[in-house]
This record gives sequence, C-alpha cells and structure tokens, in this order.
Amino acid sequence: MDFRTALGDAILSSESDAIIATGKDGLITFWNPGATRIFGFAENEAVGQSLDIIIPENLRARHWEGYDKVMESGQSRYSHGDLLAVPALIKAGTRISVEFTMVVLPGPDGKPAGTAAVLRDVTKKFEENRALRKKLAAAQNAARENT
Repeated sequence: MDFRTALGDAILSSESDAIIATGKDGLITFWNPGATRIFGFAENEAVGQSLDIIIPENLRARHWEGYDKVMESGQSRYSHGDLLAVPALIKAGTRISVEFTMVVLPGPDGKPAGTAAVLRDVTKKFEENRALRKKLAAAQNAARENT
C-alpha cells in the first residue's frame, strides 16, 4: 500500500472528526467512525439517508437552498478554509454545535456530483463562550449601575 492510500485510509477511518460524503441528491454515501461517534448513527443507519437526519428541522429549507446552489455552481464559500458553525441533530434528537468545512466532489464530467464534509463537535466550546458572554454582560451592567 502506498503512503497516500495509507494516509487516506487512516483519515477516513478516524474517530476524531466526522467525515460525511453525499451524492448530488443529498443522500449520504460515506459515513466514517467519527460521524458515528458524534451523531450516534451507525454507518448502516446513515448511508442512503438524507442529510436531514442531522439537520434541525427549522434549518432544513435554508440548508437545501444552499446545497442546491452549490450543486448548480460547483462553488461553496466553505470549501476555501472558512468554517461554518451550525446546530446539528444527534440520533437521540438533541442538538449539538458543529463546525465544518466541505468540498465539492466532481463527477466524471467535471460537474458537481456531491460533497464531502469534515465536521467537529464544538458544543462544549460554544456553551463555554455563551457562559462567558453572559458573565461579561452581567459585569458590564453592574459597572454601569455603580457609576
């Protein structure tokens, strides 16, 4: 096995981050062990399903509007290093916070055939930042009242 193949296999089988690929139709075609760890769905439960299994219902229309634009244009602002932070659903039905980057997967004709995304659970960081913002706001309000 050559180095690139070994590297690819190691990354794709990692449990650290979720790696999810979809077809042009938005159906999941690849689901790694990291996706299972983060979202709770086994590979056989996720592959062939719509991304809706991890997208909160109130965000689905906006997601699919953006997804369709990416499939038409082949361009996404999140494939150039920009991170997108969004809420996501886990199998238990609760929300978590994830950050992700994605790339457009070209088909044999060079046109968009799907996407691949790397996602990381940042729920703890998100909650810590929210708590710090609340403390800061409370301290600023207390300082105003004392002046």
